[in-house]
Amino acid sequence: MKKIFIYTALIFAGVVLSTGCRKDFEKINTNPATYNQSNFDPNYLLTSAQLGYSGSSDFSYDTWRGNLIYCSTMIQGLSTVISYWAGDKYILNSGYTAAYWGFSGNTPTAGDGAYPEQVRPIVDVVQSTTGKAGYKNLHQIARIMKALIFERITDLYGDVPYSQAGIGYYEKNYFPVYDKQQAIYTDLLKEISDATTQLDPAADKPTGDKYYNGDIAKWKKFGNTLLLRVAMRLSKVDPVTAKTYVQKAIGNTMASNADDAFFMGDASGGRNTINRNSQILLGDGGQENYYTRWSKTFIDFLKTNNDPRLSKVAVTNLYIDENTKTQNPAANSTAAVQKGMPNGKDLSGIAAQDIRQDPSFTAFPDYSSPSPNLIKRGGPTFVLTYAESELLWADAAERFGLGGSAAQHYHDGVVASMTYLGEYDPAAAVTITDAELYMLAHPYVSANGLQMINTQYWALTNTMLDFYESWSNWRRSGYPLLVPVNYPGNNTGGTIPRRFPYPITEAGTNTANYNAAHNAVVGGDVLTSRVWWDSN
Repeated sequence: MKKIFIYTALIFAGVVLSTGCRKDFEKINTNPATYNQSNFDPNYLLTSAQLGYSGSSDFSYDTWRGNLIYCSTMIQGLSTVISYWAGDKYILNSGYTAAYWGFSGNTPTAGDGAYPEQVRPIVDVVQSTTGKAGYKNLHQIARIMKALIFERITDLYGDVPYSQAGIGYYEKNYFPVYDKQQAIYTDLLKEISDATTQLDPAADKPTGDKYYNGDIAKWKKFGNTLLLRVAMRLSKVDPVTAKTYVQKAIGNTMASNADDAFFMGDASGGRNTINRNSQILLGDGGQENYYTRWSKTFIDFLKTNNDPRLSKVAVTNLYIDENTKTQNPAANSTAAVQKGMPNGKDLSGIAAQDIRQDPSFTAFPDYSSPSPNLIKRGGPTFVLTYAESELLWADAAERFGLGGSAAQHYHDGVVASMTYLGEYDPAAAVTITDAELYMLAHPYVSANGLQMINTQYWALTNTMLDFYESWSNWRRSGYPLLVPVNYPGNNTGGTIPRRFPYPITEAGTNTANYNAAHNAVVGGDVLTSRVWWDSN
């Protein structure tokens, strides 16, 4: 995959500026064997952006630090006692919160993080396909993909470089301004809506698409489902705009689990294409396999409700020895024995903090690990699913009276949240019979509807290992009702973080724009400040 980035550089290097007066100077003096915008297939860059969105192409630093160390533990999906996992201790490690932006620790790197790995290639696709009939659908898919990428970036950090990001080559602007999140969301909604409308089944079938293999009908559903998600993010701060765009998506979103979008890893493809969540949870980076487990909050929710997902997503005794990566083939998936690890614990030896002195502790293997079916190196990284769509529709119906019956959408969303697990592995699937029995035992209650819907959304996105989305929807909806930890020396006063601070390295590379954005953050550029849509 690094070849793709090399090709990108070659595009830049291969364009010859015509400064002389000789006719056809550029054409004559351009080597036809080199890559440039006239002969390079931008489908390769779409693949690159999709790979980047699924994790880093350089040992998954953004996934490891952003999705797992911080988001998964803050939202009480996972728990760990590893000292450098600061998320459920609410301690700021500025290098880790910067990782998703585009840095590895505190050192800038050329190929790690969202701006170099995702923004740069997807902006190239948008720019290089503009007005080209042969790339009509690729252009629209790239616009949708760009919106998907920026939704996550702005959800993590707030005001970020957007309108000028990635266009340094095209407009010679190497120091992009930080756009206000409200302006970013306004443009995301416009871009997704317009691009999805312009997708044409009779036009090109993009060959670089690793989500749907260029299936335009599925991309139309994806675009409208993303439109629904982006619109619902504004449900509290700007309900008028939210309702306007929700109405545009009615009847056009994903229709079944067959429409789910995911990037399939390749266990035999080398370090650039293996599943990034799996890579870390299997222990490639340290002892995450032995010391990182499902959170007590999550396991208790599944267990208390007799949820059939429990025996599909969790096992005990997966790792017996902390010094080996070998999985126990006799790991126990029995629902009754599953036990989540409390958040905010460590191995310090201090009574109030050390997990070994917690009343729940017996032995580390007794805590529940993610099932091997969910953490295969060649497994899927989920991007957007039908189950998410249905639960968002349930929220829209309950909150705004739009899109149909909240009860029916809730039913369909929860059932899909269980049956989709078969996309990890057929053995992980909950049967439709078991899912329907669960629904009979847990009927929808409108008076408690928003809490039920968004707690199920949390459970779903936890099983998707998409903790970025789990954290964002919790900040939007306020559900589930989580009890914060109060780890000694935390940076939030014992409250769950609401935002990642800006990377401090931006102060030395994009100084004026960084200073303006940094100084404008209400409450300060800290973990407890809130992004715009989380301000209400």
